[in-house]
Amino acid sequence: MAATAAETRVFLEVRRRLPSALLIVGEPREGLPMDISITPSSLQMRTSDGCTDIELPAEVRLVPSSCRGLHYVPGEGLHLRLQAWAEFSTKQISLFNQRSHVQGCCTFHCQSCGEAIIKDRKLLRILPLPSENWGALVGEWCCHPDPFANKPLHPRENDCLIGDSFFLVKLRSDRWQEPKANTKVICKRCKVILGETMSSETTKFYKTEIIIQPSERSFPILPRSQFVQSIVAQCLVELSSARSTFRFTVQGQDGKVYILLWLLNSDSLVIESLRSPEAIKKFSLLEDISTDSPSAWNAVKVLYQPCVKIKNEKLASSWESDISVHSLTLPCATCLELLLILSRSNATLPPSLRHMNSFQVRNSS
Repeated sequence: MAATAAETRVFLEVRRRLPSALLIVGEPREGLPMDISITPSSLQMRTSDGCTDIELPAEVRLVPSSCRGLHYVPGEGLHLRLQAWAEFSTKQISLFNQRSHVQGCCTFHCQSCGEAIIKDRKLLRILPLPSENWGALVGEWCCHPDPFANKPLHPRENDCLIGDSFFLVKLRSDRWQEPKANTKVICKRCKVILGETMSSETTKFYKTEIIIQPSERSFPILPRSQFVQSIVAQCLVELSSARSTFRFTVQGQDGKVYILLWLLNSDSLVIESLRSPEAIKKFSLLEDISTDSPSAWNAVKVLYQPCVKIKNEKLASSWESDISVHSLTLPCATCLELLLILSRSNATLPPSLRHMNSFQVRNSS
């Protein structure tokens, strides 16, 4: 990307599945006339005061002849839609690569500070847990009394059982001195809540707090906001695909609902012209770069409502009683982190894209 001091802000959202794109070209300074040139691989905005050139990522191609719906929005600039093509990206931040850990030992790290929580654990089985409400469906499966009553699922020595927002592992007595059930697991170095003990042998770790790496690898340094939003986005996409649910409540360990989320789509690629240093400094979330361009990233689009300080209490209550809404439980501090990430992301969108009805819009990398 090349730009002069008179750079024009450009916002481009490409939808891979449709395939189409929304292009917003910001107003030039002092009402100067502007020439806009669109090619399959680039955008150019030229005024008498300067020029902004944007080279699109290699996987994105526009169809200039398909431009339609051109209109002006005061305070933002020109809006238009056109056809666009973009390859799907499979790049994700994952807790672990299942094959690599079956073959060797791994170490559980606190994501916030890198402290080794469990060292040199060999995982022979990495298995998904059933949905959290599976017990309520047993009556529909069996014609006799519930054979699973009061029989919680616990991992064996070399198991890792994966839930929606957590995973379960068996702790060894040589590292933990007979932990009590329902007690918090806290990182000794940074004091962050990592999970909680389910029994004297089983511990639940939250996906947003732990990174699992092969023991021979060094701890990967990832910005906290990048990691949290990527893990939450993966959870939403996987759950919506597996269970055809698109509405979620995010609640803390205390059972309090902090956020209502409504997943709109997971196939967006967002491209922007360079932001001011102040905006980048305030919004570290954009450190999550998913393409070769320094201003493009894959995004999951959600609507959200905060539920703190009695805000949206009635709406939250109705969602909690709705069986089509799925609940994700995270540490309370992480719920607040996520709410801040959502708020900051919403503030970076063009004003006309920030709200839909009573909800706020958010692009999550």
